[in-house]
Amino acid sequence: MRAEDVLPDQQNEVRLGDVLARKGSVAAFLANARVLADPAAGAEARAQAERDTRELLPALRALGLFDVLEIRDAGVRDWVRAHLAALPPKPL
Repeated sequence: MRAEDVLPDQQNEVRLGDVLARKGSVAAFLANARVLADPAAGAEARAQAERDTRELLPALRALGLFDVLEIRDAGVRDWVRAHLAALPPKPL
Protein backbone atom coordinates (compact mmCIF):
# COMPACT_ATOMS: atom_id res chain seq x y z
CA MET A 1 0.00 0.00 0.00
CA ARG A 2 1.21 3.47 -0.83
CA ALA A 3 0.56 6.70 1.05
CA GLU A 4 -1.86 7.97 -1.60
CA ASP A 5 -3.88 4.76 -1.22
CA VAL A 6 -4.60 5.77 2.37
CA LEU A 7 -5.01 9.51 1.79
CA PRO A 8 -5.16 10.82 -1.76
CA ASP A 9 -3.23 14.03 -2.42
CA GLN A 10 -6.37 16.18 -2.25
CA GLN A 11 -7.51 14.63 1.08
CA ASN A 12 -5.93 15.87 4.31
CA GLU A 13 -7.67 13.77 6.94
CA VAL A 14 -9.39 10.48 7.61
CA ARG A 15 -12.04 9.69 10.20
CA LEU A 16 -11.40 6.52 12.19
CA GLY A 17 -14.51 5.98 14.26
CA ASP A 18 -14.93 9.20 16.19
CA VAL A 19 -11.27 10.22 15.82
CA LEU A 20 -9.97 12.48 13.09
CA ALA A 21 -6.42 11.72 11.90
CA ARG A 22 -4.76 14.40 9.83
CA LYS A 23 -2.13 13.90 7.19
CA GLY A 24 1.20 14.50 8.86
CA SER A 25 0.20 13.13 12.28
CA VAL A 26 2.89 10.45 12.32
CA ALA A 27 5.58 12.86 11.10
CA ALA A 28 4.54 15.38 13.78
CA PHE A 29 4.73 12.65 16.43
CA LEU A 30 8.24 11.70 15.30
CA ALA A 31 9.39 15.33 15.47
CA ASN A 32 7.90 15.73 18.96
CA ALA A 33 9.40 12.42 20.13
CA ARG A 34 12.85 13.67 19.11
CA VAL A 35 12.36 16.71 21.34
CA LEU A 36 11.05 14.58 24.21
CA ALA A 37 14.07 12.26 23.90
CA ASP A 38 16.59 15.11 23.76
CA PRO A 39 18.07 15.79 27.21
CA ALA A 40 19.27 19.17 25.93
CA ALA A 41 15.76 20.28 24.89
CA GLY A 42 14.64 23.41 26.69
CA ALA A 43 11.68 23.42 29.04
CA GLU A 44 9.52 25.45 26.64
CA ALA A 45 10.27 23.18 23.66
CA ARG A 46 9.61 20.11 25.78
CA ALA A 47 6.32 21.50 27.10
CA GLN A 48 5.17 22.31 23.56
CA ALA A 49 6.16 18.83 22.35
CA GLU A 50 4.21 17.28 25.23
CA ARG A 51 1.09 19.36 24.47
CA ASP A 52 1.27 18.59 20.76
CA THR A 53 1.87 14.89 21.36
CA ARG A 54 -1.04 14.61 23.82
CA GLU A 55 -3.30 16.04 21.10
CA LEU A 56 -1.97 13.50 18.57
CA LEU A 57 -2.29 10.39 20.73
CA PRO A 58 -5.95 9.57 19.99
CA ALA A 59 -5.32 9.67 16.24
CA LEU A 60 -2.08 7.69 16.48
CA ARG A 61 -3.81 5.06 18.59
CA ALA A 62 -6.73 4.90 16.13
CA LEU A 63 -4.24 4.48 13.27
CA GLY A 64 -2.73 1.53 15.16
CA LEU A 65 0.77 3.01 15.31
CA PHE A 66 1.50 1.67 18.77
CA ASP A 67 0.10 -1.77 17.91
CA VAL A 68 2.89 -2.39 15.40
CA LEU A 69 5.78 -0.17 16.51
CA GLU A 70 7.57 0.10 19.83
CA ILE A 71 9.22 3.34 20.88
CA ARG A 72 12.92 2.72 21.54
CA ASP A 73 13.60 5.60 23.91
CA ALA A 74 12.47 4.39 27.34
CA GLY A 75 11.55 7.86 28.59
CA VAL A 76 9.40 8.66 25.56
CA ARG A 77 7.91 5.14 25.61
CA ASP A 78 6.93 5.49 29.29
CA TRP A 79 5.53 8.99 28.72
CA VAL A 80 3.41 7.79 25.78
CA ARG A 81 2.17 4.71 27.66
CA ALA A 82 1.14 6.83 30.64
CA HIS A 83 -0.76 9.27 28.46
CA LEU A 84 -2.37 6.53 26.36
CA ALA A 85 -3.59 4.91 29.58
CA ALA A 86 -5.30 8.19 30.51
CA LEU A 87 -7.34 8.22 27.27
CA PRO A 88 -10.86 6.86 27.13
CA PRO A 89 -10.94 3.19 26.08
CA LYS A 90 -10.30 2.48 22.42
CA PRO A 91 -13.57 1.62 20.65
CA LEU A 92 -13.80 -1.96 19.43
